[in-house]
Amino acid sequence: MATNITSKKPAMKETVGAQYCCFNTMSTDGAWTPTFEPEVEKTETVKSVKVTENTESVPTYASGKMYDQAAETASVDIEVEVVAFPETTVSKMKGDVVDEGGLVLSGGNGIRPFFAYGKVVHLRGGKMRFDWYPKCKLTEKSDDAETKEDKPSEMTDTIKITAYPFNDHGDIVAKVNEDKFPEGLTEELFFNQVIMDAAGLKAIVPGVVKK
Repeated sequence: MATNITSKKPAMKETVGAQYCCFNTMSTDGAWTPTFEPEVEKTETVKSVKVTENTESVPTYASGKMYDQAAETASVDIEVEVVAFPETTVSKMKGDVVDEGGLVLSGGNGIRPFFAYGKVVHLRGGKMRFDWYPKCKLTEKSDDAETKEDKPSEMTDTIKITAYPFNDHGDIVAKVNEDKFPEGLTEELFFNQVIMDAAGLKAIVPGVVKK
């Protein structure tokens, strides 16, 4: 029997904030590495973000019944609706060939690079959640356009990203939320570099101790 009942009131989501992108410094054979380019790109054009986990579940049977069930998240699909997105960034995500004159050759067999994707979720009461997905690849981007009519209309694009496990433990996202938000942590500090472990968080917010 439980001896204590703790009542919790989690903060509701209010709006999506900025998104961040930082390209990985891949090895010569195109493999992901735990290091990234020094430039982190920020865009404040996000309409919505939908995150879907792709989980594989394997049951174990013994003595004629299910003994246990192991579940593992193989990847995460991230669907982002934006009002605009830098074309140079999209070209790089797609592995396009861009010559010095500005011509972009797209749709070929270019190698799509890995990159880290980050996003901010604003919660009610002034609280926030910061997410870094360190190992991502672009899977799809829409490019729809409509004719201008008498009244203003909003045209958006959809970007689809797949995030993969980035460490031996199988973790896909590194995040901080309102439950244990480190004192002194800001959006600028968290997204100034790709955070993947407790050491990375401690380096930007001295004094914080996390697993």
